[in-house]
Amino acid sequence: MRFPLVSFVTLSLSLIAFAEPNLSPYVVHEKRDAIPSGWSLARRHDASSTFPLRFALKQKNIENVGDFLLDVSDPDSPNYGKHWTAAEIARKFAPTSGTVDAVHAWLLESGIEAHRIALSPSKGWINVYVSVEEAERLMNTEYNVYKHASGIEHVACEAYHLPEHVSNHVDFVLPSVHFDAHLDRRDANNGPEIKIGVPGSGFEGPKTTGTFNNFFTDLEHCDTDTTPACLRALYDLYYEPQATDKNSYGIVEYTPQAYVQSDLQLFAKNYSQDLIGKSPNLVSIDGGVIQTTQTGFQYNGESNLDLQYGMALVTGKQPVQLYQVGDLIMGASFNNFLDAIDGSYCTFEGGDDPTQDGVYPDPNPNGYKGKNCGTVKPASVISTSYGYNEADLSRAYTARQCAEYAKLGMQGVTVLYSSGDNGVAGNGGKCLNDDGTQSVDGKRFNPTFPAVCPWVTAVGATMVKPNATVFDPQPEKACDQVIYSGGGFSNYFAMPDYQKNAVEGWVQNNGQVYVNEYGNAWNSTGKSRAYPDISANGANYVVAVDGKFQHVFGTSASAPTFGAILTMVNDVRLRLNQSPIGFINPALYAMNATIALNDITEGNNPGCGTNGFNATVGWDPVTGLGTPRFFGLLGVFIPSQFDVAALLGIN
Repeated sequence: MRFPLVSFVTLSLSLIAFAEPNLSPYVVHEKRDAIPSGWSLARRHDASSTFPLRFALKQKNIENVGDFLLDVSDPDSPNYGKHWTAAEIARKFAPTSGTVDAVHAWLLESGIEAHRIALSPSKGWINVYVSVEEAERLMNTEYNVYKHASGIEHVACEAYHLPEHVSNHVDFVLPSVHFDAHLDRRDANNGPEIKIGVPGSGFEGPKTTGTFNNFFTDLEHCDTDTTPACLRALYDLYYEPQATDKNSYGIVEYTPQAYVQSDLQLFAKNYSQDLIGKSPNLVSIDGGVIQTTQTGFQYNGESNLDLQYGMALVTGKQPVQLYQVGDLIMGASFNNFLDAIDGSYCTFEGGDDPTQDGVYPDPNPNGYKGKNCGTVKPASVISTSYGYNEADLSRAYTARQCAEYAKLGMQGVTVLYSSGDNGVAGNGGKCLNDDGTQSVDGKRFNPTFPAVCPWVTAVGATMVKPNATVFDPQPEKACDQVIYSGGGFSNYFAMPDYQKNAVEGWVQNNGQVYVNEYGNAWNSTGKSRAYPDISANGANYVVAVDGKFQHVFGTSASAPTFGAILTMVNDVRLRLNQSPIGFINPALYAMNATIALNDITEGNNPGCGTNGFNATVGWDPVTGLGTPRFFGLLGVFIPSQFDVAALLGIN
């Protein structure tokens, strides 16, 4: 695949004056432990071949991005709610001139002519066109060609080295150890895939038990038929929004996933009549289209579920943005969406990875010939019900994307991701093998990304207990019908400070039990990011799909439901001329849980040949902190000087 065309600013020799070469010992910069499943070493790469070598430069202050985010997200901070502008963030994280100069000087000293060295306009990365022989000399490595079972070839190395003084200024280099090779749709069943909206190619949407004709609309049957009324009763969501002109809620879908307007209207007629005649506001990104040629649950189930419930719970008064990402040919990734809502992200730390992300302009015939960078204003709450396995992606790739979620939080955006539907296993029920590869026979727990990013809110799934009603004191348990709530511990990301008290308490009280039972199947260090953060009902949703009703299960349901609740919290804040809630995790973990949350203490999340973890008192790696109470959340997010009861007309 060809790299996308990027505008470069050619660096001049006059930028830097040299006395003598600045030499330092070489150190290992990145190393890969194993060749991914489905790939094999084919041959050494031809030494005379050429390719663009791309150096992702370290961003200024990026190591403090979490601190900046917490400063505006912690309710105890004097800067709580004082969100940054996009321009302020861009200035804060642009690489220093010293970083640019250090890498440029080394390349010149190594014999690379100045006219071959180019700096991106954002100063985020340096590109140099070199031969394989030059690249191997520069980085003390060997480049090989690897072949996939499908026939696709990929260039990579096992490890590479940089001078120590250069290594300190570089995040990663492409191509190198990263093995996120782009496979076409015809290769979908043969290995890792990136088109997250394509059924059978890594996309795992919600599950269904099929169509049915007899459905209930009352609150007595919420254990078998989850409806908007059931969710309102479970989570005290009795509220009519009033600041709709200021508020915003965005739901992200990836082509070819598509909602059906006639299904939305069928759902509205039966469960949410204020949606009759309504539709989401379509925001097309990179050629995103509501396709109608491919239908059925595998193409319509996800989007129909997300929009029918996301829209119903915020009522017909609140417009909902549908971010439809990717054309029908290329597809898209999370990075393509992030490019659209943050123009600086298009080039941040090297820009999109063409081996992993959709390439736009799409070079295919009839492909989308544009690229959306910074063309879309992000909604205050954004819900996404898609995900990768953490192990599908390199550490550098996930770190780059995770930093972007922190920057969105700094701007006041709440980002929600579903935690996965396979318990402690990953998509497809795959678990990790000892060599780092994935298989359904693996024994190690396989975390979900982006749910494991510390700067997003990961949402797990619960269900109403069989024969229970929403009026019972504790009607919910961890979902164990059809799907299991994804949860566990990251192998990539460290535990954020806001989570330490809750998770360390769980480790002390429960961790040793699972070490004794599962050994090293999970990351038991007690120092890694734990997920989910919170949960919501994810079982038995009544969804209209292709003119009929189906029961649908998944954290795909939990995320838009929780997103709708937070959107209503924002409505109240906006009525009081307060900023949107933004990144909520510090407040969630610091709040009085007995007031704002329903603690879930029953159920587990099996996978990888185990029973997984058990729900228990307090935070747990099945349901997180529990499920929300709308009025309790208002008590957390509304400043104490305001009388919420009087505002809402409650006696």
